[in-house]
Amino acid sequence: MLKLKCVEIDTYGENVAFLNRRCTPYRPEDFQALNKIEIIADGHRLLATLNIADDPEIVAPDEIGLSIAGFKRFGMPCGAAVSIIQAKPPASLDAVRQKINGEVLSADALYAIIEDIATHRYSKMEIAAFLVACAGFMTTDEVLGLTRAMASVGGRLEWGVEQVVDKHCIGGIPGNRTSMIVVPIVAAHGLPIPKTSSRAITSPAGTADTMEVLANVDVAVDDMRRIVRETNGCLVWGGHVNLSPADDILISVERPLGIDTREQLVASILSKKVAAGSTDLLLDIPIGPTAKVRSRADANRLRKLFEHIAQEIGIRVDVVITDGAEPIGRGIGPVLEARDVMAVLRNDPDAPADLRERAILLAGRVLEFDPKLTGGEGEDKARDILKSGAALAAMERIIAAQGRQTKSFPLGPLTHEVMSSADGVVGAIDCYRIARIARIAGAPIDKGAGIDLLKKVGDPVQAGEPIYRIHAHIKADFLFALNMAHENNGYAIVTADGPKAAHG
Repeated sequence: MLKLKCVEIDTYGENVAFLNRRCTPYRPEDFQALNKIEIIADGHRLLATLNIADDPEIVAPDEIGLSIAGFKRFGMPCGAAVSIIQAKPPASLDAVRQKINGEVLSADALYAIIEDIATHRYSKMEIAAFLVACAGFMTTDEVLGLTRAMASVGGRLEWGVEQVVDKHCIGGIPGNRTSMIVVPIVAAHGLPIPKTSSRAITSPAGTADTMEVLANVDVAVDDMRRIVRETNGCLVWGGHVNLSPADDILISVERPLGIDTREQLVASILSKKVAAGSTDLLLDIPIGPTAKVRSRADANRLRKLFEHIAQEIGIRVDVVITDGAEPIGRGIGPVLEARDVMAVLRNDPDAPADLRERAILLAGRVLEFDPKLTGGEGEDKARDILKSGAALAAMERIIAAQGRQTKSFPLGPLTHEVMSSADGVVGAIDCYRIARIARIAGAPIDKGAGIDLLKKVGDPVQAGEPIYRIHAHIKADFLFALNMAHENNGYAIVTADGPKAAHG
């Protein structure tokens, strides 16, 4: 037997075991490194990827170590006696090989794969093989099978009401925190809108990161139900809710590989929505030259796939294609975005007009799911709710129910204003570039880091005039962000002589 040890290494959700090369109860060479082993103790079983360690400080010869994620899942205390065996490869890997060879997978095969992924029976290498094979081609029936499988494996919320609405944006536009305005508007109207959101992976902020500036977002399922009963809405992190857990695992591999096909996007979003108990979904697809979707033709193809799969799984979906040519609002980063959201909800005259109008448009479309409203009435209703202060009151109720944030998040004290390179007019802003600079400055890990936009598309500028301000907490991050902005600040200035390069 081996003694269990928690090795304080964050393996980003993967179960990783550590065995000393001089292990006494077992010969490590019998368990080839990077292969899966099964750890067994008192009815607890866990599959983990094996790593061999030479340093006895990491793991002693009579110990087996588990990464933070694996230790929590195994559920046994430090020092517990455990045994190990070589794990058998998941049977569903045969279906992955079939997909690699160009075959079409059945719904049962896709379910088996997703079930094994959700229970951490796949290594990241095996998940990558599945994702790459699917990125090559997927039929519409496979997308439907994948969506159903991902929704079925994990928790599923039931609300006990006929209608539960939701709103989702496919992302790619910095500062686009419309959900934090849409949810309180819709909740104030009386429609239940339980909003679960992810934390940012490659962007400067997700909805959960920004909401966390104002309130607790780490909410368990029972508390989430209570909050929605009390307030009609919530804005919480989806990590505690266990909705489509395979999706979170797939995303953790997709993002580093840059895999983002429309088929996997549709399965990811709709599986979460059906598991969340949503009956009606508004889907926002921004298009722009540096957005996730670059053309209206691509947006229409994506819209048709969403509509088909949603109809098959019983969700009514309304797709709206919006302008994604530039960032929304002024702030990019959790604190700055929370500032913009609250300015809109408070009807501050200086609140970003584009964020307010986008949120009213989207909230209006969600409100039109209400059978009591006539077509075209939703936007006016949303505007009235916002203007009356009812949306702000609803947001305050949601914040109180989730638990008001007690920690202070100051803006990054290291600041630098990026200047216009020429006289003219802001012709374009590169969403991807601006998001990267904000993230390198420290967002969202440092909630007060990011970018405060001082000029938007169409604004006149003079050479040497500030176009945005970088905020950071850590000097190394600050210098990296400055260097990136100096190479290319993401702004195209149109002068009398034509567009000016985005440098300076």
